[in-house]
Amino acid sequence: MNKTQRILILLTSIAVTSFALFGFDDGKGLDKALSQELQKQGFTGRMQNQVETRLGRLINPKLANVGRLLWFDKIAGLNNDNTCGGCHSPTAGFGDTQSIAIGIDNNNIVGPDRKGPRNQRRTPLAINSAFYPKLMWNGRFSANSGDPFDNSLGFTFPDPEGQTLSNQSHLLRAQAFIPPTERVEAAGFHFPGTSSDIRREVIRRLNSTPNYRSLFGEVYQVVRNGGSIDYDMFAAAIAEFEFTQVYANAPIDRFARGENKAMDTDMKRGALLFFGKAGCVSCHSVSGKSNEMFSDFDNHVAAIPQIVPKQSNVTFDGPGANEDFGLEQVTGNVNDRYKFRSSPLRNIVLQSSFFHNGSITDLKEAIKYHVNPRKGLTQYSTKALSQDLRNPLAPMNEPILKLDPRLNGQVTLTGEELENLTRFVGKGLLDQRANSNELRRLVPNSLPSGMPPLKFQFR
Repeated sequence: MNKTQRILILLTSIAVTSFALFGFDDGKGLDKALSQELQKQGFTGRMQNQVETRLGRLINPKLANVGRLLWFDKIAGLNNDNTCGGCHSPTAGFGDTQSIAIGIDNNNIVGPDRKGPRNQRRTPLAINSAFYPKLMWNGRFSANSGDPFDNSLGFTFPDPEGQTLSNQSHLLRAQAFIPPTERVEAAGFHFPGTSSDIRREVIRRLNSTPNYRSLFGEVYQVVRNGGSIDYDMFAAAIAEFEFTQVYANAPIDRFARGENKAMDTDMKRGALLFFGKAGCVSCHSVSGKSNEMFSDFDNHVAAIPQIVPKQSNVTFDGPGANEDFGLEQVTGNVNDRYKFRSSPLRNIVLQSSFFHNGSITDLKEAIKYHVNPRKGLTQYSTKALSQDLRNPLAPMNEPILKLDPRLNGQVTLTGEELENLTRFVGKGLLDQRANSNELRRLVPNSLPSGMPPLKFQFR
């Protein structure tokens, strides 16, 4: 036996031993284990094509296009400087480009160079929100049935709306009544009056704009015949655009439908950790009301570092005005303090930062923190954040005391396991159609209002 043959035999022996150690000789064992787990979880990978089925009708492309134009047009922002797209940016998967959102009084830039007074939280991704039974970081907009397509039990919003929007056919149509009325997001502090007054002014603007009358007239006969655009039409257009923004054909979906090669070995191992040892699925669930969105849509205390901006147009909670009480702001119940809705994880790698306040800007670091918040807090630094967010943290003793038991740090991941889990969450849940190179095509070159558009900083 010559030297070359001995080397080949040795390499073969090492390879066989390695496969045997993992228990997946040719990959079939790994595929079988993951397939069984997905079946156990009730995950089908078929949500991408469910919107029209759940709506019980086809999406109206003309109405969706009106919604797209409104998404980027400052006409509905009475401060004349922000739009849906200013915070839900196509440069970041229709999510925030900031750790903590900048709404009104911005510099008309959307991207890393956006400047202005900050709000209280990061703007979440809007894509796939058609399937969310609760919206916002504290879940304050919700479908009481647990199904956003079902208004039979009503939709609940904080006062003054309450359940008055329950006549809308979908939670997103009801939610579209809210953003133009938010002072720090779009309306500003100078316009007098109530939320109803703000909505009337938005509609007055639209009816005074020939281009919008023409666009709405292509959809609604009453407008075409000289009648007025009303707010229901505005809300319907915004929601219709959102119905087109479903990106749920990630590698995990294709694997669940039988394409075993859609995921690489590391993704598959990461997926098994997600559903198994790491315990992620206990909050980031895929069954029932989750609609396979990787969230239970419930509120939990994860003891996220409490950061606060140097300049804000929102008064923060607590004696030092440097805390965010989360769900307690809605319920008034001190037991709900520091609770936030589990983030849906699809396409999460498109985000510029993570958690409700964007306190961590790297996905692997966010997962590492989440696995053991107690330990993560001792190592946390604000150095990766924008300069105006590098302030002393608010007290963390109470959030740690209220920490969800599922995050008590009993899970220990090796370096390789953390890498595999990160690869699954980052790449295994990413629909490539949602990247900025694809979404930039949705940005109009000009706006029906004639107002100057925001400047998007595409990477």
